[in-house]
Amino acid sequence: MIRKFISRILGRKSPGLPGEPAIIAASKHGIRREHISNGSRRTVETLQEHGYKAYVVGGAVRDLLAGITPNDYDVATSATPEQVRSCFRRSRIIGRRFQIVHVLMGAETVEVTTFRGHHEQQHGGNKAQTDSQGRVLRDNVFGSEKEDAARRDFTVNALYFDPTSETIVDYYHGVADLKQKTLRMIGDPKTRYREDPVRMLRAVRLAAKLGLTIDPEARRPIREMASLVENIPPSRLFDEMLKLLTSGFAVTCLTQLRAEGLHHGLLPLLDVIFEQPAGERFVMLALANTDRRVREGKPISPGFLFATLLWQDVLTRWEAILANGENPPRIPSLFLAMDEVLELQAGKLAITRRVASDIKDIWALQPRFDQRSGKRPYGVLEQPRFKAGYDFLLLRAEAGEVEEALAQWWTDFMNRDGDARAAMLLPPPADGAKKRRRRRRKPAAEAAGTP
Repeated sequence: MIRKFISRILGRKSPGLPGEPAIIAASKHGIRREHISNGSRRTVETLQEHGYKAYVVGGAVRDLLAGITPNDYDVATSATPEQVRSCFRRSRIIGRRFQIVHVLMGAETVEVTTFRGHHEQQHGGNKAQTDSQGRVLRDNVFGSEKEDAARRDFTVNALYFDPTSETIVDYYHGVADLKQKTLRMIGDPKTRYREDPVRMLRAVRLAAKLGLTIDPEARRPIREMASLVENIPPSRLFDEMLKLLTSGFAVTCLTQLRAEGLHHGLLPLLDVIFEQPAGERFVMLALANTDRRVREGKPISPGFLFATLLWQDVLTRWEAILANGENPPRIPSLFLAMDEVLELQAGKLAITRRVASDIKDIWALQPRFDQRSGKRPYGVLEQPRFKAGYDFLLLRAEAGEVEEALAQWWTDFMNRDGDARAAMLLPPPADGAKKRRRRRRKPAAEAAGTP
């Protein structure tokens, strides 16, 4: 309220109109050059030595100000992609929608982007290409540092850190917005969402991750423009959903997505979560467990995460297949259900082959946990994805989907060996005796020895 009152009195410019930036010294913001990665620091220094402007930008600066260790570091520069490429022997130009350079610094890959200009600033062939709904398809319009700031989505992302001087260049009062816990859009929110609908998902993720309140002007259009999410390429949607689910605040993010109307009919994955009450507890337990592991710095598996989100849909389809057939085999029916669910999701989320393979391995193990007699349990222990499948079973037991006794049996069986493990094996079921293999009868002529 105080900030709005001062803005009215002083006539502060709109977030869409950049003014002179604030240059914030290290004594005020607290970020030092040693706080950023070695690779990003060397990349900036090399570009500056070649006479170009260069900064660590965006999310890395924002997270450092918020006391969060960044996952990666991006660099923005006045050099064109070809000029960046000439400065680094180990680098490559990638991208179609936005042309960027990946600079390899040891084991670190630093993403370097040329300052972007306004979409309409050039009237030749370098103008941004958009689709019928206004989404930017290809955009290699380069510009100045000030124009680059205007092109960024939120004020907290329009921050430029110079590791040489240890100063932050702030065009839109992003540092103040971060301190005041406000997520504010740069420019007209409707236009910015139309240019890139992923920004609606990003707004929810950043608000949850940083504990920010979305500015009313940025929040108001989201529900009415939610259908634009259908226009996002599956690969980008998968990347954004993965960031959201591995942010450490997945439960909050998904709850907020539902509140903003971004889940219904747009993402089958989210529809599964919220429209099947039987699976909501299971999913929320899985996400809470993931959030806890992220905050503790422990590794997480995208395959495990998506396996939990889609499991209830698999169960529903599996039961339908078993009910409609004439005593169909259980395991082949499960694989059919798995394929149907993943094929449906492929239309919205481009789940990579590796992740999809992990998902199917985890699902395929679940009916095998019911087999606790003979040699089969030993074979289950030897499966490459046993630990992930076992953790999945524990979640199912905690959610009440299977009996706790089943999960406890596998916990004990896994932790024992030799005779103690053998003593745990259950007797085979009464109808589970192996049927005698029928011997193939020889043709009559062959049996008689005739040619």
